[in-house]
Amino acid sequence: MIQTMIIIARESKNNFLFLGYMLALLVVADTTMVNASPEKTAMSEQRRAQGEYLARVGNCLGCHTAKGGRPFAGGHRLITSFGTFITPNITPDKETGLGSWREEDFWKAMHEGKSRDGKLLYPAFPYTEYTKVTRTDANLIFAYLQSIPAVSQSNPPHEIRFPYNSRPLLYLWRALFFKQGVYEPDPSKSDEWNRGAYLVQGLGHCNACHIARNVLGAIQEDTVGGGQIMGSNWYAPSLTSRREAGSMHWTIEEIIELLSSGVSQRAMTSGPMGTVVRQSLQYLSQDDLRAMAVYLKSLLESNAQPEVNYPEMPENVRKYLAQGEKLYKKYCEECHGITGQGASGIYPALAGNRSVTMTIPTNVIRSVLNGGYPPTTAANPRPYGMPPFQQIIRDEEVAQVVSFIRNAWGNRGSLVSAIDVGQSRGSSH
Repeated sequence: MIQTMIIIARESKNNFLFLGYMLALLVVADTTMVNASPEKTAMSEQRRAQGEYLARVGNCLGCHTAKGGRPFAGGHRLITSFGTFITPNITPDKETGLGSWREEDFWKAMHEGKSRDGKLLYPAFPYTEYTKVTRTDANLIFAYLQSIPAVSQSNPPHEIRFPYNSRPLLYLWRALFFKQGVYEPDPSKSDEWNRGAYLVQGLGHCNACHIARNVLGAIQEDTVGGGQIMGSNWYAPSLTSRREAGSMHWTIEEIIELLSSGVSQRAMTSGPMGTVVRQSLQYLSQDDLRAMAVYLKSLLESNAQPEVNYPEMPENVRKYLAQGEKLYKKYCEECHGITGQGASGIYPALAGNRSVTMTIPTNVIRSVLNGGYPPTTAANPRPYGMPPFQQIIRDEEVAQVVSFIRNAWGNRGSLVSAIDVGQSRGSSH
């Protein structure tokens, strides 16, 4: 800029006066900017910090970052029964990201499930839950995303199978299954409870995983009653059943411990939930963690069933489980104990473990195949884990050992077959 002024000054009749005048204007402008910047900078940094925190709560990074890719640049492949969805670039790059978007555009995506050009978004993006996010929070998240480094990265289009690739069908789907609206507090509940409900139902979008869906991918009932996780062969257990992941009989402190660290005396997170704890939940404030715990603890218990007296096992079943017991002694007993008691804070107990005895055995099979690793968190920086066995033992042997631990030490669960294991092994992407 100064070089330009010097060139202009040379062409002026009064070079020194002109140059002095322009430099004086420059000094005044700089002084005004310096004097105005501290307050604006502080406000901008505060909004950025608030937006970053909310983006953590919503775990935007988790979906919009490919494995080994640049943060928020998209490219993550979400494999579903309808096809493969490719997450978009949400960095502020003008050509390939959100650089040309406005607050209003971002709000429509979050609240209405519509892109900047008005196209309907597929509900693989959880706008069905994000619609409950307030306009203020959406604006803060957008402000944060606009402040991160821009990444020029074009991602491939979705690979959706027919007839689901027909966008007009989205209009019908939305008319049947999408309820738009910001979260409305329950006046009969406390502010803390409502904050927890807002985080669980909206920004945290727990319903996106912990709920059953129909053949069209729509939520079957408005409760976190457990369901298959879209994009992976993991089962998200019910948060309302004491036989799965219900916490109504836990203390608030126990729930907070599990959410923030990934481990507690009662349970351990792994798989997709472990990732959520590592990328998102461990960064929440104690107030928000407590609010979520208060809400989760208040959920009414579902599937409350009396204890079942199982009949005597047939001889062929006992022989099948005996094979599993031999495998357990060889591969598992050293860590998990003779009676499945585990080691407190190190190796989880298998006796009385709800993740072992759930009706759907998917998670315990995946743990044996892929290993069981709780997340690395600030509260648990060096977690103990179990190595994967998918290259060590055959599907039939995995089925036998899983069947054994589901029916030993007082546990009761259905038998697992090699076909069940093969289905899980085939989805180990």
